[in-house]
Amino acid sequence: MTHRGPTPDPDRLGKFRAQFWQPPRAHGDVIEDRTVSFLELFYDLVYVVVIARAAHTLAEHLTVRGVIEFAIVFGLVFVAWINGTVYQDLHGRGDGRSRMFVFAQMLILSVLAVYTADAAGESGAIFAWVYTAFLVLLTWLWYSVRRQDAEEYMALTRRYLFGMVASVVVMALSALLPETGRLVVWGLFALGWALGNLILGRIQEGSDLMPTYSDSLIERFGLFTIIVLGEVVVGVVTGLSEADRSFTSLATGVIGLMIGFSFWWTYFDFVGRRHPRPGTQAFTSWTTGHLPIYLAIAASGSAMVGLIEHSADDRSPIGAAWLLSGSVAVGLLGLVLLMRTLADYERFSSVYRPLTQAMFASGAVALLIGWARPAPWLLALLLVLTMSAVWVIAIYQAMTLENPADVFPSSH
Repeated sequence: MTHRGPTPDPDRLGKFRAQFWQPPRAHGDVIEDRTVSFLELFYDLVYVVVIARAAHTLAEHLTVRGVIEFAIVFGLVFVAWINGTVYQDLHGRGDGRSRMFVFAQMLILSVLAVYTADAAGESGAIFAWVYTAFLVLLTWLWYSVRRQDAEEYMALTRRYLFGMVASVVVMALSALLPETGRLVVWGLFALGWALGNLILGRIQEGSDLMPTYSDSLIERFGLFTIIVLGEVVVGVVTGLSEADRSFTSLATGVIGLMIGFSFWWTYFDFVGRRHPRPGTQAFTSWTTGHLPIYLAIAASGSAMVGLIEHSADDRSPIGAAWLLSGSVAVGLLGLVLLMRTLADYERFSSVYRPLTQAMFASGAVALLIGWARPAPWLLALLLVLTMSAVWVIAIYQAMTLENPADVFPSSH
């Protein structure tokens, strides 16, 4: 008698696809109360390495050209992160398909990190090719969303896909250019993405077709802020590791670390976990407005290395002084622009309006401190006091409210 095994389930493949290989969520299929997944946290960790490689190069080249190169490379990294992040938040799932594509992005980004340190130099062509591969993958992912979308979203996705395809072409062609020409193209590319995002928001203002974002997307931007704040810690530790460990160098490092604390305090008290105003223009301004803040925080970490290495000098080195004070000024200005996009801006106008003026003034003072170039420890201390004054003014203004704690969600 022939033994027969269990009868194959004809629906098994269908069940597998339904559970493990689902299509992306279409536009409008938003999970508004979703939380950031462990996979997304893992994904962001790859950017820690990419940014660290770029910041390390800046720390070794505190020159005008070095700052420009860092800003351009960082802009490319931001474009990559925001595309991958927004896609996963709006269209990703927890199934195997989404996981495989996230891991594929992480693999490409890991290779990209290898060439990031010298992206502005000899490794630029390879960096461009790897970055192009990353864009090709993202283009396919966004195209797969278009295949699921309703007819009314086609115009929106057409514009975005056109931008993605154009990006692939531009980055691929940049690999064939000499170093200077390549950097110019990269700079225009990053600037074009920022402006394009703002223009798209203006075009779609008042339309019901722009996808709704979830609380988790707001949280992802806050988590990325923590990632770039980590570069401040890395810069201080690197500086102390390479310098003679004296009381002066340790004091400079500890005070410098407080600048990172001040960035955290200011961002998460006044911007973090807050939603932009309703409407696409405020949302795209909010997302794009994070770029100068991220850039400033990461650059300040690179400045720490040079500041600590020269902690025994009577005056701060010109490169480190201008980079650190300029980073504080740009960071404060970026926070002003970001605050003005918030739904809470008018609600707490009695706090935000004076705070805006204080941030402008503090940014100007920070630049004066960099111009004066006092001793490294004193420069860092004056910048900490300048940033602390902003928070003190906010506290003073908040005391006029019936419930001052409402202004500071991070304290809850």
